[in-house]
Amino acid sequence: MGEDPTTLHDIARTLGISIGTVHRALHDRPGVSPMTKARVLRTARNLGYRPNLAARYLSSKKAFRISINTLQGTTSFWDEVRAGIREEAGAMLMENVQLEFRTYPSLGDGEEEAFESAIGEKVDGIITFPSHVQKLRPWIRRASRARIPVVCVATDAPNSGRVGMVAIDTLASGSIAADLMGRFLGARQGSVAVTLFDNAITEHAEKYEAFAATLRSLYPNLQVLDAIEDYDMEKEAYRKCGRLFEEHPDLAGIYVTTEASIPVLKAARDANLLERLTIITTDLFPDLVAQIRSGAVSATIYQRPRTQGRMAFRMLHEFLVDGGGGSSHQIQLAPHVVMRGNMDFFLQRQSQESVDEKGGQLREPARNGSREWLGTGE
Repeated sequence: MGEDPTTLHDIARTLGISIGTVHRALHDRPGVSPMTKARVLRTARNLGYRPNLAARYLSSKKAFRISINTLQGTTSFWDEVRAGIREEAGAMLMENVQLEFRTYPSLGDGEEEAFESAIGEKVDGIITFPSHVQKLRPWIRRASRARIPVVCVATDAPNSGRVGMVAIDTLASGSIAADLMGRFLGARQGSVAVTLFDNAITEHAEKYEAFAATLRSLYPNLQVLDAIEDYDMEKEAYRKCGRLFEEHPDLAGIYVTTEASIPVLKAARDANLLERLTIITTDLFPDLVAQIRSGAVSATIYQRPRTQGRMAFRMLHEFLVDGGGGSSHQIQLAPHVVMRGNMDFFLQRQSQESVDEKGGQLREPARNGSREWLGTGE
């Protein structure tokens, strides 16, 4: 068996730069210094890089169209997912790739319409966030019957006919958060709360169950309360946490599994409890940075949204190139723990990725169902 062919990721990893920079250097695009371009070309030759012939075959079509059906979101999470999709699409060396962003404003508001539009437009594939699985399952099946493969990102829609899923490992996330909570609290006794979007969603329920099981096993001095469902709504999170603080004066900590961490922190601050609570959040976005630096947030479980986007596009691309067939694929990424000590590293990496993306033809994702061309051709 021969060795796997060299990819853009191999070149980028060898040089310590982004795959977007490698892509632009190989195609003589703007935004790359002459010195960097020379290093990329030299490394590509040394590693024996050859363009992906299957991708070139696929790019011979007039347009390769992918619909990205995702939530607008209240933080930068979904912007990062879409950025990862764009970055991976640019790295595939496919000309005239059309990414059609069907971005809906809130959970359950526009998801079905996005699918109906994508199927009606006869796109080549769909990447989607199925927040309401029961409603989306029939639409995914309809897409499958129309020979439009669907890849789920961030959460899954099992038994729907989707070809694959990319998400964070929710069991690992919940277990890590519980172990951190127990270590931070030490021998202190009391109750611990968990906020999530909706307990009916498998991934969210798994986070809670893994958190509760780990805490019971390793830190029996702490009691896990029933999950608080905030439906990712800031007002709901603030209101329910305010009531939580009144009903549980012995509360020792909170694990926030959704984007709605800022209203939880505000409710704790307004109740004059912030300094004595251990709070673990999810993801990393600008408003949360100051809270981590100040110590109000002890740690956050980073769900690697840009990597999720990249892997989802890669999975869909490989399915289309190979002509489908075979079993569905599931990728569960290991979460990262971000605290004050390593936060600057993550911020620096995010900043560099954003600069690399904006340096070439990659722009910020469009909103509200707009379409956008991405490619190396004219």
